[in-house]
Amino acid sequence: MLRRVGLSPSLYRCIPTCTCSLSGKSNAPLPDPVPDVAPSDTSLPDYNTDVNVHSHRLKRPDKPPGTRWKGLDGLKSETRGSLIPDTLKEMDENPEFQLTASNLRRLGQATLTREERKKRQRALDDLGVPKFKDFIQDSLGATNSQLTKNKVEILQLNIGLYCNQACSHCHVESSPKRAEVMTRDIADRCLDILAQSPSIHTLDLTGGAPELCPEFRYLATKGRQLGKHVIDRCNLTVLLEPGQEDLGNFLAENQIHVIASLPCYTAKNLNLQRGKGVFGKSIQALLVLNALGYGQQDSSLKLDLVYNPLGAYLPPKQDQLEEKYRQELGDTFGIQFNRLFTMTNMPIKRFADFLHRRNELEDYMQLLVRNFNPTTVDHLMCRNHLSVNWDGRLYDCDFNQQLDIGVTQNKGEGEQDSSASHVRGEGGRGTTVWDITSAGDLMGFKVATDNHCFGCTAGMGSS
Repeated sequence: MLRRVGLSPSLYRCIPTCTCSLSGKSNAPLPDPVPDVAPSDTSLPDYNTDVNVHSHRLKRPDKPPGTRWKGLDGLKSETRGSLIPDTLKEMDENPEFQLTASNLRRLGQATLTREERKKRQRALDDLGVPKFKDFIQDSLGATNSQLTKNKVEILQLNIGLYCNQACSHCHVESSPKRAEVMTRDIADRCLDILAQSPSIHTLDLTGGAPELCPEFRYLATKGRQLGKHVIDRCNLTVLLEPGQEDLGNFLAENQIHVIASLPCYTAKNLNLQRGKGVFGKSIQALLVLNALGYGQQDSSLKLDLVYNPLGAYLPPKQDQLEEKYRQELGDTFGIQFNRLFTMTNMPIKRFADFLHRRNELEDYMQLLVRNFNPTTVDHLMCRNHLSVNWDGRLYDCDFNQQLDIGVTQNKGEGEQDSSASHVRGEGGRGTTVWDITSAGDLMGFKVATDNHCFGCTAGMGSS
């Protein structure tokens, strides 16, 4: 038996009603297929479903506004304990981490860094893009393209590579397996330079997880005693590590500005980038900071968040994403913060490996070049930062530090690239904290640039 259904007589098509035997098989013949052609007077604007049905996903129902995350119940007890065992297990089981570790043992860090640079340069050569210095000179003109050190206002110390996490995008390649940390004598020398540099208003402490390094609290306390604004670049989960139970109180009592990495407000994306279990611990840590007054309206305790993309694309517009974060974190978790900063992923270290394995490095370099923003040049961190490695060596920025492209000790024009004498491999000394008395000694020095610098000038930049 047949019945007819349709929107109008012109769109009738016949389909069989169910006539089944007890065996479950239909006894009715199937009709001939109806031609997939709509009459000329009919509009079907949504008749465009992708034939790749294996990729179709059912959208989750929209949650009512103000619905709190169910995971908040019992979150405090569930997030107790160290993240380090889970991080080490994930590193041991992850084939990408294993491949990187094998190459590091076989070739050494200096060789891997050179090979990484060659890959970026090949990508740019294939695109017909000149050196970074030549590119900005063509874009801005000879007068405006000279990158020299301005007045140094921020002293950034990378005080160690030890970390309780091992994030897939980490340009420092930190993990629980790294043992490099700053010693007291170098910390004291940095404080001497800070005291002798009236232009510096901010001491920026980073890592790794800087809080897990022996000199963190010493440097933070002394920096505040010198009247400097002190920043803690925090991964959040460190606040829940055993032995760090009083860390939040320490930060609040010393008026430390917390800038915390939170690359997404959902568990799936954040754990994918930062490791299993990181999302819940990050949320609990933010709740701890909020309870201490961080991020609250009219509070002097500043809590800023940092977003960086999951993959090979630029961040969304910062002001729009900040509002989205404020809505999601506020409605779902009751979390408040001051500002959100968006960062472009730099094509170096783990993220460069990620791009190369996916055959996306050339496309990503093209993306960075295509989105060159001339307004970023005057505000690049290399212009007003002095970056110090855990062993006391000096760099123009944190990214140059990880590529071992040290500061120059000369003034004037000219590109400094990774083949120049200021680039040292393993065992090379370079310019250190023992070679200067104040940050003013570097005023007017050329900034060392190379092909990774396109990352800081793309979109809204990475500085």
